Amino acid sequence: MDYAETSNAQLLAQQASRESNARTYPRHLPLAIERAQGIEVEDVDGNTYYDCLAGAGTLALGHNHPAVTEEMERLLAADRPIHTLDITTPEKEAFVDALFDSLPDAFADDAKVQFCSPAGTDAVEAALKLVKTATGNRSVLGFQGGYHGMTNGALSLMGDTAAKESIPGLMSDVHHLPYPYDFRPPFGIDGDEGHRAISRYIEGLLDDPDSGIVDPAGMVLELVQGEGGAIAAPDEWTREIRRITRERDIPMIVDEIQTGLGRTGELFAFEHADIVPDVVTLSKAVGGGLPLSVVVYRDDLDVWEPGAHAGTFRGNQLAMAAGRATIEHVVENDLHEHAAQMGERLRSHLERTADQFDAVGDVRGRGLMLGVEFVDTEGEREPTGALPADGDRATEVQSACFDRGLVVETGGRHGATARFLPPLVVTPQQVDDVAAIFHEAVEATAAREVVA
Repeated sequence: MDYAETSNAQLLAQQASRESNARTYPRHLPLAIERAQGIEVEDVDGNTYYDCLAGAGTLALGHNHPAVTEEMERLLAADRPIHTLDITTPEKEAFVDALFDSLPDAFADDAKVQFCSPAGTDAVEAALKLVKTATGNRSVLGFQGGYHGMTNGALSLMGDTAAKESIPGLMSDVHHLPYPYDFRPPFGIDGDEGHRAISRYIEGLLDDPDSGIVDPAGMVLELVQGEGGAIAAPDEWTREIRRITRERDIPMIVDEIQTGLGRTGELFAFEHADIVPDVVTLSKAVGGGLPLSVVVYRDDLDVWEPGAHAGTFRGNQLAMAAGRATIEHVVENDLHEHAAQMGERLRSHLERTADQFDAVGDVRGRGLMLGVEFVDTEGEREPTGALPADGDRATEVQSACFDRGLVVETGGRHGATARFLPPLVVTPQQVDDVAAIFHEAVEATAAREVVA
């Protein structure tokens, strides 16, 4: 096939005929991308879209940012090694410098880093092995609504049961705890009192000799649940969880794979609550758009033996060059602060849409990691007072957005949350354009409902 003369329809049909049934994005975002720059992508038919998926948050600087592409070109032109396993290079050491410089001193000053296989899920697996080795314990605490990847241990920690119900033999001794979710609070109590009820419950559970939970090896959590629907943990609750884990010598593993490097309005999501975790998992943005994942952790946990965790592609030098350039650009240009400002601007637009349409139940998130949850306005209210989640409406809105030139993803319970993860370099005008398209899409689906 001459791919220079193909259409979206042809390429999508060929993909469907040859690629696994597990493929996901093309089912709801039917395009074949030919060019991409910044927040915009162009398909082979010449249509352009605002990309608010951005590699599921991977492209902190958007597509083909010169700070990234120039560093990769430099590396290739200089005949530098591309693949080195875990043998060090000047490029690798420069990446570690940039990474540690971006982290708070209270964490970085006593930290070690483990390079993993390229995907973030492997960083989670490495973190689990690390804390189990260091503590000698086996049980792991996760959270309802959490997402940490698709490999064995990470999948075991996932809140969404659909992805794992057909998979036998997942990691044992995983315990899922309630997570603050004000729109659908676990105990039917929202706000500060609800958050305190959750932390009191967790503390009591850990101190109960009949709870059924043996001494935990660690607790794994996101401080903004991404795939779970852009649900941000309250800072007070996060500080309480840090206290609870610290007092009981339970390593706290903060999954920053999607939140890390500026997305939430701080360089790292745990900085909002001014805590110091024991372990941080990182991927996505820290590779500058290329595959890279690492675990950064307290050096006193570093008791595992040589070769205890490995991965052939942990020496991806192009990703380290791209990642270093990305980290430096984010830090030097205060893009985390820009993300906070643009996030507030986008959130204000989304809240105005929510005020006009009853089908928009909740607008939430932090920085440029926002979600809009749709509800069934004809459904019976839950005991919490919330209407049922409406995944069908979210899918309709996603499709209407796509037809108007906007790429968004859905997630959360029942797939009812439209998620926004634009690049951190998004401009005020682009934010306004994105919000206007989304509003039109919501309005269009509401109009179809009235006609029906």
